Amino acid sequence: MGALFTHDFPFDPSYGRTLDDLLRIPVPAAPDGFDAFWRARYEAAREVRTAPEVGPPEEERDGARVFAVTYTSVGGVRIGGRLVLPAEGPVEHGFVLGHGYGGRDAAGPDVPLPLPGSAALLPCVRGMGDRSLLPDVPATSGAHVLHGIGSPETYVIGDCVADLWCAASALLELVPDLARADGSGRGLGYLGESFGGGLGALALPWDERFTAGQLTVPTFGNHPLRLTLPCAGSGESVRTYHRAHPEVTEVLRYFDAATAATRVRVPVLVAAALFDPSVPPPGQFAVFNGLAEAGELHVLAAGHFEHPGTAADERQLALAKSEFFARQRV
Repeated sequence: MGALFTHDFPFDPSYGRTLDDLLRIPVPAAPDGFDAFWRARYEAAREVRTAPEVGPPEEERDGARVFAVTYTSVGGVRIGGRLVLPAEGPVEHGFVLGHGYGGRDAAGPDVPLPLPGSAALLPCVRGMGDRSLLPDVPATSGAHVLHGIGSPETYVIGDCVADLWCAASALLELVPDLARADGSGRGLGYLGESFGGGLGALALPWDERFTAGQLTVPTFGNHPLRLTLPCAGSGESVRTYHRAHPEVTEVLRYFDAATAATRVRVPVLVAAALFDPSVPPPGQFAVFNGLAEAGELHVLAAGHFEHPGTAADERQLALAKSEFFARQRV
């Protein structure tokens, strides 16, 4: 299979796989204690008093008002982000939105939200973006993805997942209408792209407050395979580290988004790319394959790569997200 696009990368970002090949990518087995590890982390996150604080409005557009927000996550870390509320009318839906490894400088393309009448919390997970920088956590993706990687208990990715769970707690406290809806059988929706997609796959199995999710070009899928695939994203830092520290494979088993996907029981729409220099498509499709009957697939021509059809692909994905969440109880 030839490259799908002309590019200057020293490797083929399609990795020689056809769609049929990608749909057969396996899912790694869970290590001993995988479920107990994540349930304990989730229970600890639910014990956090998030104490959210909302600042003055920052902008109004696309039928929404955007506010600065902070809340407390595990370890007492104060997380910053944006709170999005409808400019008019009641709140009818709620979302938590993860971000890519580029961080989040503003509400950006996440607004408008997939459904009208929605509220959302858009956190910058610890160490990332302009709102959650920390002196002891690297802010660049290549260093951030290695922070604390020596053990499952210290790896920063676990705390970033907890930041999402605490974002849900903060949102439900800030918007009481959502808390009432949640109690009557409705839940929250989750959206995440790239880094945020991988975090979402790790977060969704354990938190019953989320009743649907959407993951775009999710990372952290099938780590054993990812370690063999060169890329231009944060995975290359992990590959380099692995060459000097092969024992890290045992840590990564607890943070495999494809393995976690096998535990998801709510509907999830995965937008996975056939060509992606930053997040290898085999890993993306491993996440979808792990979902089995819980998953719906939206195929993208490319991820993390501008091409002549990018704008059309983005419009089609936005429509697919809206149609997907309109069918769910969020």
